[in-house]
Amino acid sequence: MEHPAFTLSGLCTIGGIIGYTRKGSLPSLIAGVTLGSLYGVSGYLLKQNGDYGLELAVFNSTVLLLAGLSRGVKTQFKKPLPLVLIGLGSLGTGYYLKKYNEFYPFF
Repeated sequence: MEHPAFTLSGLCTIGGIIGYTRKGSLPSLIAGVTLGSLYGVSGYLLKQNGDYGLELAVFNSTVLLLAGLSRGVKTQFKKPLPLVLIGLGSLGTGYYLKKYNEFYPFF
């Protein structure tokens, strides 16, 4: 269950670094490294069966989804990056909500 979190950790961190090197976007660097770090923490907590790992993974995925939607609205969904963020955020949110529902049924 921790593998998607570690994968998204790497993707977010690398994406933030690429955004900074290509466009000089400090917000991209800060957001990418921060979200990547939080995904790494959630992956570690999930691997160790620690408290709040699943909740943190759901939160991170939701933030990624909302960031993609925000950027998509600004560009009228004509650029690929917001679509990638929406896709990854949706997959992560769906996966971790499903896992959360398996452990703590709410449906």
